Amino acid sequence: MAKDPPAGVPMTLEPLVTRVLAPNASPYTYTGTQTHIVGIDDVAIIDPGPADPAHHDALMAVIAGRPVVAIVITHHHRDHSPGARALKAATGAPIVGAAPFALTDDGPRADDAFDPDYAPDRVMAEGDSVTGTGWTLTAIATPGHTKNHLAFALPETRALFSGDHVMGWSTSVVSPPDGDMTDYMASLEKLIGRDDRVYYPGHGLEIDRPERLVRGMLGHRKQREGQILRLLGEGPRAIPAMVERMYAGLDPRLFGAAERSVLAHLIDLERRGLVAADGEAWRGMAA
Repeated sequence: MAKDPPAGVPMTLEPLVTRVLAPNASPYTYTGTQTHIVGIDDVAIIDPGPADPAHHDALMAVIAGRPVVAIVITHHHRDHSPGARALKAATGAPIVGAAPFALTDDGPRADDAFDPDYAPDRVMAEGDSVTGTGWTLTAIATPGHTKNHLAFALPETRALFSGDHVMGWSTSVVSPPDGDMTDYMASLEKLIGRDDRVYYPGHGLEIDRPERLVRGMLGHRKQREGQILRLLGEGPRAIPAMVERMYAGLDPRLFGAAERSVLAHLIDLERRGLVAADGEAWRGMAA
């Protein structure tokens, strides 16, 4: 796999796919959000990224006056969807893809991630497609990181644009209530049944052995689940104390994200009757 070029510099991944990195590197976005331009004669833009003028200009340079069939959104986080509005104004293309989501919970967030102004012209569901000259993008429902998360398959080359569901540098943050560990695990299982050749994620380099990675991600999540059950087998614990034991050496900036991930696991385990909340603490259920 090739090294990422600097932000704003287009990189051709295959004849139908060009990638442009946004200048929004952070502990949550790695080197930044990757926007993918699909097509030759006419194009779709997948996840135009943050509302950043430099990134917008870089995308417009790659588009180079070609018709834009659609601006395609995998999910409503502010590092993926806000740039769609300026692109729509500049190109007239519709915003399609993930459903809007009105979050009613006001609890803590790992990264204040949501784009409150995201408003698609067309909501896509499992199996829905947008098409252009020589290319098709078909929606694959992959909830978990968010309730509305979609991946998009490019059947002409057996590529999958995996958004934040499967990334090329880290596992995805699953932060309740929008994030759901039960859904996330089911969505990973769903991908194993596919024959995709490569994944192009929203963050990190392309994934050229995707099934192997997805199986590893499932194994990692099951290991975390096992850690939680072992800790609660020793007695009730609050989430911060669990994170301290489970994530030794964690970057302090990511502690909040780890707490949300542990909570997502606990909610999943609670649904299965394996743990229960006890005030601020959680306890394992006796066999």
